[in-house]
Amino acid sequence: MTYEVEQKYHLKELQAFERALHACGAIEGPTEQHADTYYNHPCRDFAETNEAFRIRRIGAVPMITYKGPKLPGLIKARRELEWRLDPGDADGTRTEELLEHLGFTRVATVEKRRRPFTASDATGPFEVVIDEVEQLGLFAEVEVIVDNEENIAKARLRIEQIASQLALHQPEAQSYLRMVLSINQSA
Repeated sequence: MTYEVEQKYHLKELQAFERALHACGAIEGPTEQHADTYYNHPCRDFAETNEAFRIRRIGAVPMITYKGPKLPGLIKARRELEWRLDPGDADGTRTEELLEHLGFTRVATVEKRRRPFTASDATGPFEVVIDEVEQLGLFAEVEVIVDNEENIAKARLRIEQIASQLALHQPEAQSYLRMVLSINQSA
């Protein structure tokens, strides 16, 4: 089983953060455009169960993702399943149609520009991304993937250490989806 352990941070000083990333040997990957369309289950409310189900488009590549309920703790940890939809569904529209026929409802689409970085330390690889999220602004996210639940506590501690090294001090517990929905409801 794969578990995603991650923490999002508000990013105020982009250039200082980029310097800190380069100082720790992080390697930048190609910038990606993401459009994440979230769906709700016809028989249970994912907002109440702390689950997420989406079709993500990275450029023209469609992916489907299910994120299980959040495990207890301040730093988010949950089971994640994700795979590509193409070539059978080149742009994700067939899967969207299937979901609608099955009773899933579209909640919202979150759009962002993502700059991924990979790095490694004595305990292994980790990923850091800089997200420029439409309607929300700049964020950094530190993520560690573990293969069993027993390693989640170590991954959380590691994320705290990496964030401290990168001078990230303003964590954000809400998902981008919840933040966007909050803005749209107050508008």
